[in-house]
Amino acid sequence: MARKRNAENKGLPARWQHHHGAYFYRVPPGLEALWDGKKRFRLGANLPEAYRTWADRLGTLDAAANIGELLDRYALEVVPTKATTTQTQNQIAINRLRKTFGAWPLSAIEPHHIYTYVDARTKTIKGADGQPLKVKARTAAMREIEVLSHAFTMAVQWGFMKRHPFAREVRLAGEKPRDRYVEDWEIEACLSIKSKRKKGSVLAAQAYIRLKLLTGMARGDLLRLPLPDFNAEGIEIKRHKTAKSTGKRTLYLWTETLRAVVLDAIAARPNARSPWLFCNRRGECYVNEQTGRAGGWDSLWRGFMDRVMSETEVTVRFNEHDIRAKVASDAETVDHARALLSHTSIDTTKRIYRRKAERVSPLERKD
Repeated sequence: MARKRNAENKGLPARWQHHHGAYFYRVPPGLEALWDGKKRFRLGANLPEAYRTWADRLGTLDAAANIGELLDRYALEVVPTKATTTQTQNQIAINRLRKTFGAWPLSAIEPHHIYTYVDARTKTIKGADGQPLKVKARTAAMREIEVLSHAFTMAVQWGFMKRHPFAREVRLAGEKPRDRYVEDWEIEACLSIKSKRKKGSVLAAQAYIRLKLLTGMARGDLLRLPLPDFNAEGIEIKRHKTAKSTGKRTLYLWTETLRAVVLDAIAARPNARSPWLFCNRRGECYVNEQTGRAGGWDSLWRGFMDRVMSETEVTVRFNEHDIRAKVASDAETVDHARALLSHTSIDTTKRIYRRKAERVSPLERKD
């Protein structure tokens, strides 16, 4: 009888262990020579690193006997092509999916199982008015189903099965797109905050807001801007989120205003020798490429917004994504908005980022 896995190891591939802050592979007896002579081989400190090491050692799988093995191959071949943050989110989703579906044959899953899975993860809580509100964990469950669905799409591509078992047969009510529109006067209020220092967080946040309002760049792209990337024509970027897929590049042409904002951002840096346009006191990029997170910048932004809420007439917080949406909403045409945000699909721009009411002239009728 197989030994029951410890709680911290549930959802991990077979023979994996999480021990003292790292992931290990328990080598099957007799195969130690393939794993540097070790009985327990260290894979990495985090899941993306562990899966990369595992992939290097094992290569790819040739077939999948069950959903767990399909998810293993998906983790090895597909997940590493995504952005770092997305990789981490996908690995968490895969771990949760494996707990429920890991032992299932590929042909066993049906559309009703997807509904059951999401319903089981959706817990009822009470809203502010005391009425039941089914929201808790539903969003996470839907993200997990997105991963599972894509894994089955790849299963068809890899020849494991002839058709996707639930594509276009499941209709889950998605999240309502955020509709917060940041008004011009709210931006003016943010830029009116006074700083006692000539450099630092307030001036950096204000320069960041002004640069985002001009370009619509995503946070990850703005925080990764290195000064050498500025050329004679303008600021050229490759969207970090899609660098490994579409490889889309955007060149924001120089204007007097754009040059002035960049100079303000350079002057606001706490470390003048840093190669990054936005940097911490040590001159380092705010984004940790191992995790894809920017904890230092998140703290700076929260502190700045605390001051906005306490020192101005702004009463409803907004996030950086809302500023990006303001750019798309204020652009004269949806195609200009799409280009500014470096979107490949205009549908995404219209559905999520254009938040102003659509302006329509009344129909003129002849009496």
